[in-house]
Amino acid sequence: MSFFGKNIRKIRSVKSLSQQSFAELFDLKRATLGAYEEERSEPKIDTIIKIANHFSIPLDDLLMKELTVNKLLKFQGNLITDQEEIVRERFATVPCITPTCSNDYVSYYNKEDFIKSLPCLQLPVSKEKKYRGYTVDNLEMSSNDKGLFPKDVVIGEFVPPKDYAQIDNGCLVLVVAENQLILRKLYITKDKFILRAEHKNVEEMSFLKKEVKELWQVRYAFYHRLPEFSDGIEEKLLFLEREFVKMRDSR
Repeated sequence: MSFFGKNIRKIRSVKSLSQQSFAELFDLKRATLGAYEEERSEPKIDTIIKIANHFSIPLDDLLMKELTVNKLLKFQGNLITDQEEIVRERFATVPCITPTCSNDYVSYYNKEDFIKSLPCLQLPVSKEKKYRGYTVDNLEMSSNDKGLFPKDVVIGEFVPPKDYAQIDNGCLVLVVAENQLILRKLYITKDKFILRAEHKNVEEMSFLKKEVKELWQVRYAFYHRLPEFSDGIEEKLLFLEREFVKMRDSR
């Protein structure tokens, strides 16, 4: 006696597939699949092999054993529950500093329990690296209508002190220093970190390297507003300038 009909019915149940959906997977008619499940008809051997291979179920088990739900869930391949699939495809979790918790962050930035209490973002970034999100709450990194504005979110990658020398001047960083959380462009001298804003009315800040408690290099930015798209004039002027230089140099 073959258990094929009972087993494919149980597979459909675990996978939450209708007869029509299951039949389409293997180029069958719904009525044909129904006949298999009700043991009114026997499938062709190539159909059995396709189903067994698709769900990574041993052929003997599919035909000769009545499979339990627990046993089906142990098989690999495409036979997984929706919950398992969500866990497998989950993005990296990035703790995010918001205006309501930014002051506390300066005091508890190195406390694991506090970091776990922060709101989090799920992002398709590397799980091997350490990231921190930050919600912009001022206009220091804006200039006219460009730059970062309140409610924009930046994502910084952690930079350990041993790698400070590898940071390029002018990159955007998030720094914890002297009880402050600062988002600025970084310029490094021999023993100091100089932090400059984009806004012309904001004075630069400087700290000794040893005064910097934590540093994150900004890798991504998410804008709260739609950016204004350029009409292409700046790009055209730059192109013409380059062509002029080429013509001048060729003389």
